[in-house]
Amino acid sequence: MCTTCGCSDNAKTTVTDMQTGKTVEIAHNHNHEHSHDHDHQHQHGDEHTHEHHHAHALHSHLHSSIHGTTVSLEADILEKNNRLAERNRGWFEGRNILALNLVSSPGSGKTTLLERTIIDLKEQVSINVIEGDQETINDAERIKNTGCKVIQINTGTGCHLESDMLARGLKDLNPPLDSVVMIENVGNLVCPALFDLGEYCKVAILSVTEGEDKPIKYPHMFQASQVMILNKIDLLPYLNFDVETCISYAKTVNPDIKIFQVSATTGDGMIDWYNWLKQQINFNPKTIQTKSAQPTLHRAT
Repeated sequence: MCTTCGCSDNAKTTVTDMQTGKTVEIAHNHNHEHSHDHDHQHQHGDEHTHEHHHAHALHSHLHSSIHGTTVSLEADILEKNNRLAERNRGWFEGRNILALNLVSSPGSGKTTLLERTIIDLKEQVSINVIEGDQETINDAERIKNTGCKVIQINTGTGCHLESDMLARGLKDLNPPLDSVVMIENVGNLVCPALFDLGEYCKVAILSVTEGEDKPIKYPHMFQASQVMILNKIDLLPYLNFDVETCISYAKTVNPDIKIFQVSATTGDGMIDWYNWLKQQINFNPKTIQTKSAQPTLHRAT
């Protein structure tokens, strides 16, 4: 997982204000905050040695099997991320902002879904966007063309957004009180499940072109999401995709998940998604319980 593979270590992370065109590189690293290190050496059959430095952690442990031995990896990265996520959550609540974390595989259609949502609801809901991608501002340009204010975060080699990146993006976005912030995460169904950003909830977008078994292949993401949007249903006549099987799989890993079947291209089913979104906006933020990377699911209707 990202807490150990180092995918974003020393990554060049940039924030681009699409309104001004200004791009700023932000400091982002996974250096430990203290010097209490542990050195572990694992001898391999080819006689080479790897040294692993794992610092003390307070939050959680990940487990990795190495040569049949389960090793507890102290996840101080997640602990630090979750502390900053709580700050983001308090910031959202103080401004009465509903923040949704949109997660999916690449190509699921989440940018198209976001575009249509913004256009259809622009007279009813104030929506601002944080776009996350490894490279390019292509999706942010599309969102900007809807008239929506958007900030692009490029993670470089990183495969997910983290709470410190979001905090920096929000500083430039400066969304108004009583609004919605949509966070389009980097396309990835693995690591974004681990990293709480301080959002109200995660919304998983799954395309019918991906296969109905995605929820059981990537259970942690669908457990962590309060909502699943099954997108591109206009393509069902041309695919061998069993909707009921997909829904059954999703309910198996998360019995409380709310599911919408939509086509962001044709507009089919979008009204149900819009109604759910507007219902969440009407909740008093003071009643919203703190969400973790895998939130307790109790608000979907």
